[in-house]
Amino acid sequence: MTKHYIMIAGPTASGKSKLSIEMAIRLDGVIINADSMQLYKDLHVITARPSDADMALAAHRLYGVLDGNIRASVAMWLEMAATEMQAAWDAGKIPIIIGGTGMYLNAGLSGLASIPEVPRAVHDAAVALHTDMGGAGFRQALAEFDPVTAARLFDGDTQRLIRAMGVVKATGRPISAWQEDPHEGAFEGVATTVKLLPDRDVLYKRINDRFDMMIEAGAVDEVKTLCARNLDGGLPVMKALGVRQLSAYLDGDVAKADAIHQSKQDSRHYAKRQMTWLRNNFNAKFELNKKYSESFFEEIFANLCENRLT
Repeated sequence: MTKHYIMIAGPTASGKSKLSIEMAIRLDGVIINADSMQLYKDLHVITARPSDADMALAAHRLYGVLDGNIRASVAMWLEMAATEMQAAWDAGKIPIIIGGTGMYLNAGLSGLASIPEVPRAVHDAAVALHTDMGGAGFRQALAEFDPVTAARLFDGDTQRLIRAMGVVKATGRPISAWQEDPHEGAFEGVATTVKLLPDRDVLYKRINDRFDMMIEAGAVDEVKTLCARNLDGGLPVMKALGVRQLSAYLDGDVAKADAIHQSKQDSRHYAKRQMTWLRNNFNAKFELNKKYSESFFEEIFANLCENRLT
């Protein structure tokens, strides 16, 4: 029998978690995380990981599984996700990949180019240069070495910009050229893809409301505990939305209200970038811009039947 999985993609606060739980219950599925920040156990509240109550409704995998001192990579996630998918298939269940990290989703569907590891010293030099130049200046500098990548990224795509600069400095070859090479490691099986693209005003209100709920749920204390670990500021966990802003408040550099305002604004900007990527790069069989209905689940089920997977 052909292996099959579902992939749900959408921006932050778009309702992916609720949809994935509904699917898992109806289709006997296992939910597998594809959000790079929800991998880390240090950040439960501020990354909007599923609650304990939600996780009790359906099987969830790859949530809070990494310590904050680990620098997760796309290749690492691919391997972990593939292992969980196989375990789901072995148990007679359908893997449901859910997230908004474009690099993870794309790699799962298309595989990953074999790009050499960037030496730590080169990476650190790129980080320092980005700190000095800022996003716009750094992207302009990258354009001299890799105009293709610089043109497709935004000034706020910090990690991708730093990664691209590190690769070209370490290998002498632009990351865009490496990405043209044959890809490896794509997930087995047939994918049923779902894309959530909510109305912008609705999405932005959800983002604002959710951050207020995060504050009430202890986000400040969570960031305080994380900062007390004195981890390298360049680690991914330290770049989660809200960490930098709330740590500035904890350090006495900004007022709490200003930290919250900036966190919401940065989250909205991030969601906008996610929406742009999804529209341009993620071709889904099902696209939702409003609340899903019973007919939607019937279509998903029919799609599975077509592939002889039920």
